[in-house]
Amino acid sequence: MLADLHMHSTASDGALDPAELMRRASEAGVELIALTDHDCVDGLESAAKTAGELGMRWVSGVEMSAQWYGHTLHILGYAFDPLHPVMMQSLAEVRDGRWRRAEQIDKRLAAKRMPGAYEGAVAAQLAAGGQADQPPGRPHFADWMVTAGHVSDRGEAFRKWLGSGKLGDIKQHWPTLPEVVQQIRSAGGIAVVAHPWLYGLTRSKLRALLREFAAAGGRGIEVANGKQPVEQVAYLGKLCVEFGFLASCGSDFHTPDSPWTGLGKMTALPPDCEPVWDDRLFAS
Repeated sequence: MLADLHMHSTASDGALDPAELMRRASEAGVELIALTDHDCVDGLESAAKTAGELGMRWVSGVEMSAQWYGHTLHILGYAFDPLHPVMMQSLAEVRDGRWRRAEQIDKRLAAKRMPGAYEGAVAAQLAAGGQADQPPGRPHFADWMVTAGHVSDRGEAFRKWLGSGKLGDIKQHWPTLPEVVQQIRSAGGIAVVAHPWLYGLTRSKLRALLREFAAAGGRGIEVANGKQPVEQVAYLGKLCVEFGFLASCGSDFHTPDSPWTGLGKMTALPPDCEPVWDDRLFAS
């Protein structure tokens, strides 16, 4: 079964609206699907309806921001109730934080002789089909920086200004790792660490993260994120088995322009991993 359990729509920072995203995923052969927008479930209703019409198995999803000893982590939540009061309140609080983050990024860029970033990011978001009631994300700021001539492309924007440890990397608004795991569990879902390799942690710190994640009630890790190198997937697969985690995989799709994150295009999971979709929550 081809499962793609990590992708983004215009409800957060993706380029396709939820329904179109489902249609393209179906054309790519995806059979089990989850829409996992950043700290947002606004696109789930439309995506679920379209996925059902196309005959795909659907599971609710979200990618939630968390803080862990100064690191910003992303935790995937699956098979939860999007209308659960705990989930709705936690996402509303994080959304408020994302608005504040956008305002702070604007001020910091203005101090570096790049005024008008906030308005430019909102315009870039709307031009990409995003929703005006959603806070602009760092990719939208990056797109504005390209348009305004401050950088040559998105990659340069993140390397110089918006990536981890840079001016636009503002962490203080995120809840802690245990809080996020508990929020997902309270809504009836399971929590999975997204793309563990991308946080730049040493192997000892990664193990420490996974120990704390397991202690908090986390259930799995995303072993394969897009076309990740086989050796990285193999190592994460070993950690998955060692910690007794379920294994997830996803394209992390944002835009059709990226060959790295094509819908349904992931490195295969190691054969000794137990897939997250074997969990009873995915069978309901």
